[in-house]
Amino acid sequence: MPQSQIAAPPSGGEALFTDFDQQTADKLAVLAELIERHTGKDGIFRTDIPSIHLIRSSQATLPVHTVYEPGVVIVARGAKVVMLGGESYTYGPSAHFVVSVDLPVTSRLLQASAESPYLCLRLGLDPAQVLEVIKDAKLDREDAREPKRGAYVDRTSPALLDAAVRLVRLLDSPREVAYLAPLVLREIYFRLLSEEQGGAFKQIALAGSGTSRVAGVIARIKQDYARPLHIDELARMAHMGPSSLHRYFKEVTTLSPLQYQKRIRLQEARRLLLTEALDAADAAYRVGYESPSQFSREYARLFGLPPISDIKRLREEAEQEIG
Repeated sequence: MPQSQIAAPPSGGEALFTDFDQQTADKLAVLAELIERHTGKDGIFRTDIPSIHLIRSSQATLPVHTVYEPGVVIVARGAKVVMLGGESYTYGPSAHFVVSVDLPVTSRLLQASAESPYLCLRLGLDPAQVLEVIKDAKLDREDAREPKRGAYVDRTSPALLDAAVRLVRLLDSPREVAYLAPLVLREIYFRLLSEEQGGAFKQIALAGSGTSRVAGVIARIKQDYARPLHIDELARMAHMGPSSLHRYFKEVTTLSPLQYQKRIRLQEARRLLLTEALDAADAAYRVGYESPSQFSREYARLFGLPPISDIKRLREEAEQEIG
């Protein structure tokens, strides 16, 4: 049985696993067929299993700026790269991508076509259910004080891939979903907790862990993103000093709290410009900027063009896709 090889990602971050054995290839083909059957066209599709979405795309994409919520993506076909700060996480078949906290990222589909679309399933994470599995399986609780990176790529084991296939196959039997899906989800959590990077996965659920404390600060920043950032207040909320908060936050997200807030503000401003009749100055004030010129500079630095030019480009691209 040949060993999987690891292809280097564009820069930093994690790697793309390739050249898997025939048994894995067969399971991936089954998973791809199931996802294709339950989607049939491009998009993100909810399923009868509330935490599961199926994703299909028939074309590679330009970079997309978004916020990833905690979840696990298991790829059946195609490949994707996610940029977090200065790190790149590239993953494809026989790999899965885990996000433990809300992260502002830039993502791009690398391998997708009409003949061979990108296909994956996404499992939203429930920390309470993860904690139940940790307790019931009597898994070791390693030192949770030090934070872990909020994203990682790992090889999808045959056992995890088999569980993913059984989970999606349940969609063919709606009457079985309510009883059997929770059991398979617990198995998937157990597999993720037991793998090489299971320590990072455990921190999603353990109260007081470095990752969970940062997650609480992230929730506050997202809620109050338009207000001035007060590090001392956030540090008190997280029960740590300002310097420790800065270190923990950067370890989990690769960003400082101020950089994180800036990303959230700029992404929200872009959404407002696309969906509402606002000019750049109005959008700047709505998301908390006092200086429209500073807003335009930082917007162009992140998205590549000043606000109005960027929105014009996005609308033209959307019209071309529709046409």
